[in-house]
Amino acid sequence: MSVYADMIGLVEKKGAGYVVLLDPDEANPGEMAAKASRISQYADLIFVGGSICVRYDFNEAVRSISQASSVPVVIFPGDVTQISSHADALLFLSLVSGRNANLLIGEHVKAAPILKRCGLEVIPVAYILIDGGRTTSVQFMSQTLAIPRDKPELAAAHALAGEYLGMKLVFLEAGSGADLSVPTEMVAAVNESVSIPIIVGGGIKRPEDAPRLVRAVASFTVTGEVIEKHGTPDMLREFADAIHWR
Repeated sequence: MSVYADMIGLVEKKGAGYVVLLDPDEANPGEMAAKASRISQYADLIFVGGSICVRYDFNEAVRSISQASSVPVVIFPGDVTQISSHADALLFLSLVSGRNANLLIGEHVKAAPILKRCGLEVIPVAYILIDGGRTTSVQFMSQTLAIPRDKPELAAAHALAGEYLGMKLVFLEAGSGADLSVPTEMVAAVNESVSIPIIVGGGIKRPEDAPRLVRAVASFTVTGEVIEKHGTPDMLREFADAIHWR
């Protein structure tokens, strides 16, 4: 069975899925393996990636994480350099909220032959940046504007366009280190417009922040920085319990 099929089955079983994002540039591969082992006891998936990777080797980081994890490891790539055959799948992100042609199709053309040789499962995703109250790394690196927080109709229209283009997931992203998470009203508006699962990430700092996103029908909730800095087993358990409502 594919990772995507597993994701759909997970939502049907638990109501919503919990994902932890690991930035391979934040720790060495050995430390990443230890984190992955701990995280996979509570999370349903581990995403691996970041806006830029300069300190450590990406392929080695993914290998270490995959070997230590008991749940699927999915690449959340910042660019074409972030590909590894050690992962279970890759999110083929198209930044549909921006007008940067390189992030709509350019990087994808360069990545496609590599992905075919790797044999990785590729999951096409409509990636949408939402204003999180500050300029984040992904906004700076992508050189695109985020959708304003008070414009849920814009997010809904972009998500629907992504679905019509054949994408299998919508990712509403406030960005790593965002001050604010994606507004509940925006998640609800997107859910009313599309029939594909919605991933929400960025700015989610406390377990009690997650249920409102799940109630607005976020199929997957992603935490990143808060877990990398403060990810105790108790916090991981609290996030998982808050998100899994079935």
